[in-house]
Amino acid sequence: MAAEERTEGPAEARPEPKKRGVGRPRRIGPDAIVGVARRILREEGVEALSMRRVAKEVGATPMALYHHVRDKDELLMLALEGTAATLPRPELPADPRERMVAVAVHMHAVLEELPWVVEVLRLGGLTDRGALWMVEELVGAGIACGLTPEEAVHAYATLWHCVYGSLVYRRAVARRAAGPDRERYFPGMLSGADAGELPHLTALADRWTELTASYDVGVQLRAVVDGLLGPRGGRPSPAPFP
Repeated sequence: MAAEERTEGPAEARPEPKKRGVGRPRRIGPDAIVGVARRILREEGVEALSMRRVAKEVGATPMALYHHVRDKDELLMLALEGTAATLPRPELPADPRERMVAVAVHMHAVLEELPWVVEVLRLGGLTDRGALWMVEELVGAGIACGLTPEEAVHAYATLWHCVYGSLVYRRAVARRAAGPDRERYFPGMLSGADAGELPHLTALADRWTELTASYDVGVQLRAVVDGLLGPRGGRPSPAPFP
């Protein structure tokens, strides 16, 4: 009996076994969440992004993610924030007409560098606050060129539509180029039988790729600005009422 007591020793002298935090959720922070979301958007696009996917990649449960982010829209907004600042602002010319051209070209260049942002903007209602300086410059330059505030806002909208449309079109061309034999796309769908209805397109079909490849977005945006503002020293004349 005494030997057994010496072997065991007093209970208080034995070390307590270390408790393991089995099932304890991993701590996550907003930076980790946004970082994973941006990577998914950059590599796979908007459709691949979900709260469940992000939660899995940061090692948390979807419920834990909702403590930091309300929903997918807020996650997209957080991912957008600060993206415009990743590229430096250009030096802008003092002349307001030239400034409009420079800002529109810069806007196109920024979004070309960040194609996933174009996908996010397609959803509507989301924007990067840090990119609003471009809108401010375009509207201000339009007013400085003699446009009314309403006309300046409309001029900005026209330039934005041109920039956005160009980028969407380029992505569509790249997607088609990745599977050229999948379907017959324009202009390959045209044949001599279309010459009567579409004479110009049929005549240019063989050169269409060459002609569109020479498209210079800067030249075209300048043409749009000139159309919006009219010749230097004057405003565009209204079209005659038919």
